[in-house]
Amino acid sequence: MTDKRIEKDTMGEIEVPANALWGAQTQRSKENFQISDRKFPDEFIKAHVQLKKACAIANKELGELEPTIADAIIQASDEVLKEDKHLDQFPLDIYQTGSGTQTNMNVNEVLSNRAIQILGGEVGSKKPVHPNDHVNRGQSSNDTIPSSMHISTLYEIDKKLIPAIDTLISAMQKKQQEFSDIIKIGRTHLQDAVPLTLGQEFSGYIYQLQAAKQHVQETAKHLETLAIGGTAVGTGLNAHPDLASKVCEILSEALNLNFRADANKFALIGAKDAMVATSGALRTLAIALMKISNDIRWMASGPRCGLGELDLPANEPGSSIMPGKVNPTQNEMLVQVGAQVIGNDAAVATGGQWGYLELNLMKPMIISNILESIKILTNGMESFADKAISGLQANKKRIANLVEQSLMLATALTPYVGYDKAAEIAKTAFKEGKTIREILEENDYIPKDEIDEALDLSSMV
Repeated sequence: MTDKRIEKDTMGEIEVPANALWGAQTQRSKENFQISDRKFPDEFIKAHVQLKKACAIANKELGELEPTIADAIIQASDEVLKEDKHLDQFPLDIYQTGSGTQTNMNVNEVLSNRAIQILGGEVGSKKPVHPNDHVNRGQSSNDTIPSSMHISTLYEIDKKLIPAIDTLISAMQKKQQEFSDIIKIGRTHLQDAVPLTLGQEFSGYIYQLQAAKQHVQETAKHLETLAIGGTAVGTGLNAHPDLASKVCEILSEALNLNFRADANKFALIGAKDAMVATSGALRTLAIALMKISNDIRWMASGPRCGLGELDLPANEPGSSIMPGKVNPTQNEMLVQVGAQVIGNDAAVATGGQWGYLELNLMKPMIISNILESIKILTNGMESFADKAISGLQANKKRIANLVEQSLMLATALTPYVGYDKAAEIAKTAFKEGKTIREILEENDYIPKDEIDEALDLSSMV
């Protein structure tokens, strides 16, 4: 017994672990690219397997693959897709060839060898199922990797990210209704401004999220077009002319999404504009979340020596040295998520520029970063909604006190006394440590019976 077997490829022989389903090309990449701990995400691997399954079905229907071979590839694919089997057989680093060729071959080899096992053959023999001739039939790394980038990204956005945005919007809407009648002081430049309701403040956050969601959905529409069928450079050499349309039909039905084969495949192979745009939309969402998270963190600062307008849920102790301290940890988590998404987007934008002539050369890094952004945004929003927003409370007493103390209530006096006199009233109140109401009651700026009307908070919001 030995723990190795000998595999062959066009470069000669190489030792492969005996129990591995991958083959020679995967092993060479594994040995040549030991760069990081970042592997291709399972979400991408499953999308690529889904594409290989669709190609096997299409090639079978088109007479390009023998039914027995196609069925074995389909069965091997389903073990990955439906049973989460063999996911440990995809070990390659994302920092490899910019086309992702080694990972395409990794999937080809795993599905080939598993199909061989299903048909009773010897793993590594490439008989009766060959990784290139059968699993990769009518395909190239140059059209399959871009296609799987679109498939995995669109799937994760549609099935996970958008529902997470909706979850946070729903949590925010409940708070908007709960806070609709609470009048608080506004702030611009971190200085006191005129009043608004806490519900109005939250309506701004909801609109930001809704707009970011729409932006993501609009850019994601461009991911519906797939490069499959273009093979090496976009001409479709060695692919059946109906392969692309059939594969898109199969994928659309399987994933309940809308994929099309009508785009220019030269552009889809040579450029990554749709991925860059999608990453930009994710960045916009991240920035909106950072603003919302920081606003709530500011309003919850204290509890006694800060703004103290909001009370965040106390989820865990906040200090190893200060007893009783509680920190806005969910807010800080979400800000870190946002920062990472911005960094990922910068790398994706750089990667998008590397579309030299007929091929983009940063595909593995691009898809890794985008899928990471989607995952941490999804998990971050769900956590923030559940552990921060749902239990958020308004400190009504503190809010009312701050409104009463605000000097910017003098803004409402402008129609009565003019801008300059209103400014004088505000400065006098500040100098004497009094409220605007107290200054009005002590002086003759406006008739005493008009003070309540002038300082009616409900009329200001």
